[in-house]
Amino acid sequence: MKPRTGGRWPARGRVGTADRAIMNRLAATDSVVLDKVLPLLSEAANHSVLWLGVAAGLSATRSKWARRAALRGLASVALASTATNVVGKKLTRRVRPSGEVPPARRVTGVRTTSFPSGHAASAAAFATGVALELPVLAAPAGALAAAVGASRVVTGMHYPSDVLAGFATGTAAGLLTLRWWPRRPLEPAEAARPRREAPAAPAGQGLVLVVNSDSGTASAELAGQLRAELPDARIVVAAEGSELPGLLTEAARTAKIMGVAGGDGSVQLAAGLAVDRGLPLLVVPAGTFNHFAADLGVRSVTDAVTALRAGDAVLVDVARAGQRSFVNTASTGIYVDLVRAREEYEQRLGKWPAVLVALAHVLRHSLPADLVVNGHRRRVWLLFAGNCRYEPQGAAPSYRPDLSDSQLDIRMIDGSRPLARVRLLAAVALGTLGRCRVYRSWTASSLHVTTPDGTPVLLSVDGEAVQAEPSLMLRKRSERLLVYRPSEA
Repeated sequence: MKPRTGGRWPARGRVGTADRAIMNRLAATDSVVLDKVLPLLSEAANHSVLWLGVAAGLSATRSKWARRAALRGLASVALASTATNVVGKKLTRRVRPSGEVPPARRVTGVRTTSFPSGHAASAAAFATGVALELPVLAAPAGALAAAVGASRVVTGMHYPSDVLAGFATGTAAGLLTLRWWPRRPLEPAEAARPRREAPAAPAGQGLVLVVNSDSGTASAELAGQLRAELPDARIVVAAEGSELPGLLTEAARTAKIMGVAGGDGSVQLAAGLAVDRGLPLLVVPAGTFNHFAADLGVRSVTDAVTALRAGDAVLVDVARAGQRSFVNTASTGIYVDLVRAREEYEQRLGKWPAVLVALAHVLRHSLPADLVVNGHRRRVWLLFAGNCRYEPQGAAPSYRPDLSDSQLDIRMIDGSRPLARVRLLAAVALGTLGRCRVYRSWTASSLHVTTPDGTPVLLSVDGEAVQAEPSLMLRKRSERLLVYRPSEA
């Protein structure tokens, strides 16, 4: 048996021989890239600073998909870093290379073990997460990750096999995020067929469009862009969120075509008014999440304007929770706590980080709600009603395959069982909520919810926390919404 070095196994066998051969070849090669560029890149990747910077750049864009890519990339890095530093390096204690690289390239003072490479794992994880959301960035993100991995060999921090193991770990971590956060399909949801013709307005004739400047990218600049695209339309900017309901009500009263630029909360208000008045609705996605617009297949101002000019539209379902219409979801229980906590944190952190912090807070501190559901008293962590069936089952309902199926997607997490909180936390952590005993799901045409003590039901309606009546019926509206979307969607 070969002796250990410092209590840790050195590189040996065929893998060790191949590792040293590659490193000796690199050491004998003179190159500015090897001597200067890659060592600097290796240093930039310390503590994932490089990936945090790239994520910040993606988040600074106006693309929702770029922000999603940044968030999935960082979540993948967190998983990969945990797997390599907490698990991998403790199981396989391999010494780092010694003497195989020129002194000018070498990084010293690192005491952790060599296998697997944490830098390579984080690099591959970030690249995988970004590529899952934005395939167009797969090549550049992958090339940058490969360069970081190479830099770890060039600087003598790892053997090539350490880097390859790190790449495999990171790629697996990126793919594992799909278990908690499924990727939204590129194809839009189905809608009532045949496609319905709505009024075509090439220059915006008859359109009154309200821009909610409090919603994400919606701003005076967006209003200017819409005015340039649709010179005959009336574009109204809500300077404050409190102005929005009144401006939308006035738009519904005077418009032939109603329009809204904002997030899901803005769309929810506009959709209810449009159905009440029998008006077609133009949706311009300009919020942080834009779930309804994404399912509809309207991903940009261009998509919305193209559909309006051609008069392309579809009929979609609208649901009601008591007196409030909604186009996505109505929930009570822990989700209301999540929305309120997110609203508290987002002024300081921004919406995406606020969601993660708020989730950790409510999973730790929230209590089940006492409700009467269809006549049965329940203690529930969550009662979720989706406007049409959502996919997938479990903790992260992400998208709808059909926007006109006449069904409510009901999901309930029971809080009355022994160790309910422990079961819930374990199921969320493992991504197995859909198979957990505390979880139930079904479809229905209606659902009756009350509180035992007659207090108002606390709801989150399309991402906005509201106080509803003590007794409310969740159901589909009999009238459907005529909403514009481009014919190729």
